[in-house]
Amino acid sequence: MNKASLTQDVPPDRVEAMEKIIERPKPVKVMILGGVDTGKTTLTVYLANALVEQGLKVAIIDSDVGQKGILPPATISLALAEAPFSSLGELSPLKHYFVGTVTPNQHFAEMVVGVTRLARLAQEVADVVLIDTTGLVHGPGVELKRMKIEAVGPDIVLALDREGELAPILKPFEGKLDVVKLQVSDKARSYSRGERRDMRREKWRAYFRGVRPITLDLSKFVITGTSLFQGRPLSEEEKGLLEGIFKWLILHGRKVGGRYFIVKADVGEGPRSVDRNVLRYIDFDRLSNILLGLIDEDGFCLGLGILKLLNFGDMKAEILTPLDDGELARVKEIRFGRMRVREDGEELGLLDRDAL
Repeated sequence: MNKASLTQDVPPDRVEAMEKIIERPKPVKVMILGGVDTGKTTLTVYLANALVEQGLKVAIIDSDVGQKGILPPATISLALAEAPFSSLGELSPLKHYFVGTVTPNQHFAEMVVGVTRLARLAQEVADVVLIDTTGLVHGPGVELKRMKIEAVGPDIVLALDREGELAPILKPFEGKLDVVKLQVSDKARSYSRGERRDMRREKWRAYFRGVRPITLDLSKFVITGTSLFQGRPLSEEEKGLLEGIFKWLILHGRKVGGRYFIVKADVGEGPRSVDRNVLRYIDFDRLSNILLGLIDEDGFCLGLGILKLLNFGDMKAEILTPLDDGELARVKEIRFGRMRVREDGEELGLLDRDAL
């Protein structure tokens, strides 16, 4: 299920925006801003089709990590629109950038870097680059959008401004950017959190359909997105001391800088008040079903995997992935995400940025 599809009922200001894009020297980068359920993706689909009909090469960057049209979720994706289409889900992705979660909170760096890198790539192959963004436009979302605009440098910003809610984002760019404000259609539908979760479940299920189990030798890959393998291993003395104090079975431990990072299982009742400036820990069972990005030599995401078992002693990981052998041969890096999801699409929760 996709939230947006092509419509023929087009308000006049959308047509004017399309004509403005056509008039600009190419390549032209267009960033689409708006809160939740303001019709950003519907606008993207309309513009892409209208521009393709004009004979232009159109690239679409889908950065709405939680409500992705171009699969999979938890990534930022680039696709080329070379023929008419009805929804983003029909497009074949050209590149992905791994974010590792379905919410941009705590992941501003990945969001900005991903959109910026894909925009650079897109303008090399397209006349028009359309950038569809998340609906996070309040609180920290203001800073996220500001950083995206500064990093990408769009030629045009299309602002679906509902009751002036985009003013804090747009104000710093007054007189500097070509901002086109558009009315939010009264036909724009609102979706509940439950509906959004159900839509993601369907998309996860579609992406992971046909996954297969594989075993990876982690020593052959660069491991990023986690402190699990940074620093030095615990000494036996350190391990024994921590196990005795906290009544843990320590399955893996490192000293990273001045802090200990522990993977543990509880074996008894012990003190649970921990100074996180000295010690961080995660329960071993919370490592299962963590989302992984399978990354190529250029830092782009070839596809996703789900971690099922991590054997620290042998440095082996059992994962599920839809990638074939040819794609897996191109993987140079394993990047840990910050959410847990099953292959049937059920989301098991988000992890804090510093959890790993």
